[in-house]
Amino acid sequence: MNPNVLKELLDGVKNGTVSTETAMNRLKALPFEDMGHAVIDSHRELRQGFPEVILCEGKSAERIISIIEKLRSNGSSILATRVEPTKSEAVIKAIPSLQYNPDARTLTLSEREFEEKGAGVIMVISAGTSDIPVAEEAAVTASMMGNKVERLYDVGVAGIHRLFHHRERITSAGVLIVCAGMEGALPSVVGGIVARPVIAVPTSIGYGANFGGVAALLGMLNSCAPSVTVVNIDNGFGAGYVASLINRRQERPSSSCEI
Repeated sequence: MNPNVLKELLDGVKNGTVSTETAMNRLKALPFEDMGHAVIDSHRELRQGFPEVILCEGKSAERIISIIEKLRSNGSSILATRVEPTKSEAVIKAIPSLQYNPDARTLTLSEREFEEKGAGVIMVISAGTSDIPVAEEAAVTASMMGNKVERLYDVGVAGIHRLFHHRERITSAGVLIVCAGMEGALPSVVGGIVARPVIAVPTSIGYGANFGGVAALLGMLNSCAPSVTVVNIDNGFGAGYVASLINRRQERPSSSCEI
């Protein structure tokens, strides 16, 4: 936030020309920092409960580093997604405290002690091992947002007994994220045995007629299980974020708005 704008606002509150309520509303929507190559939404955590997330596709390591350093200067925790291994090495060399998850392709750093915000467990399920990168992106996102996360991988419909072996764990979860490629059937199966929200994530895993995840996407959109909702192809981040909002224990922020 521009210091002069903030000073004017605070002076207005001090001399009575601006109400406290008006100042709070302006602070929720006003601040950002223009870095030239990126515009940092520095008060997103105030509005949404979690700071801005960095989508690293198409960004150089140098720009990723500069964005992370700017967010850290504001006291924000760091979640960077779609980080290629070679870029992660360069970024971690500059900021050694970052943690890299090679499956999820995420860089993370928490500036504060973990604060548990979830009302229950978020369970992340993958149909096959090839879906794990998307599932891990969802799991890391949900974990960074203050949730207990459990993982259940390689339990797809080709061997459905593997899923039912964990039925007690599945039915005790508060929210479920189900990642599947091929025909995308697993979320419907899970939705048929739980009384909880199921967030389906189609992955681009599959042979030709999978059409890069489109077949799985359409299968999930046409699910006959009414508890199933769907995010975009390979969007583990979006699934983890939405699951966290659903699972929040405290009251949700009143207003909403990845580099």
